[in-house]
Order: sequence, then structure tokens, then C-alpha cells
Amino acid sequence: MITAKWKDTIIAKSDDTVIIENNHYFPREDVNKDLLKESTNHTFCPWKGEASYYSIVLGDDVNEDAAWYYPEPKDAAKVIKNRIAFWKGVEVIEGNP
Repeated sequence: MITAKWKDTIIAKSDDTVIIENNHYFPREDVNKDLLKESTNHTFCPWKGEASYYSIVLGDDVNEDAAWYYPEPKDAAKVIKNRIAFWKGVEVIEGNP
């Protein structure tokens, strides 16, 4: 089991993550989307495509652009379609926290 948490709140939990470039990509259905707010930020990866971002919102605490996903990944990265990864202080832990 892989768990993503920020400030002691579990954001995602899954036994079906995909690891690319040392990042766990969680299935969208295993992420608590009530804690995510769509961001207007986008970046581009030459082999994965355009990334979109979410900010994590816990009450008054906001972790800007702390989650990302590829809405339409390039063919080389199609395995991460409908998956979300985390950074910016989000702990990704193997096993039960």
C-alpha cells in the first residue's frame, strides 16, 4: 500500500501506483478529490506532454500546485493517464502510515 499525506491528512492511498522518475502516480479514483483545487498552472515535459496541476486545500492551509497529472499524456507515458502524482512536502509512504 502506498499513501500520500500532507500535514497528517491522507490525500491518496492505493496498492496500484505507477512509478515514473521516482514519482508514484496514484489512480484518480484513489485520491481524495475533495482536498484538491484545480490550478491554472501548466508545464510541459518533452516525453510525457503537458501537465496540469492541483493545489491541496486543508482548511486555511493551501499547498499550491502540489499535485500534477497529464490529461492527455504522449504515447510513451500513456500508463499515467488518469493518475495523479504529488510533491511540495507531500509525503509518499510505502506501507500503512
